[in-house]
Amino acid sequence: MNSVLIYLVIISVFSVIITVYDKKAAKYAKGNRIPESMLFFVSAAGGSALMFITMQIIRHKTRHKRFMIGLPIMMIIQCLIILYIIAK
Repeated sequence: MNSVLIYLVIISVFSVIITVYDKKAAKYAKGNRIPESMLFFVSAAGGSALMFITMQIIRHKTRHKRFMIGLPIMMIIQCLIILYIIAK
């Protein structure tokens, strides 16, 4: 259980870092962006909750429906997986 928690903390922090980096790159370094597929991959790997919160706070990709709908769906799925792991 501790290793799962450590993993979620690490992937969540990483998701915040790449989201903030992509926001800064969108403003200042147009050619040096994080691909959306990478953002979704990190989100699916467990960083969806903090990535979604970060996107709301810094107003990044909030007009993209696939992020504003997809990330909450991933959060629900991840919560169900965590509940399943805890119940075992």
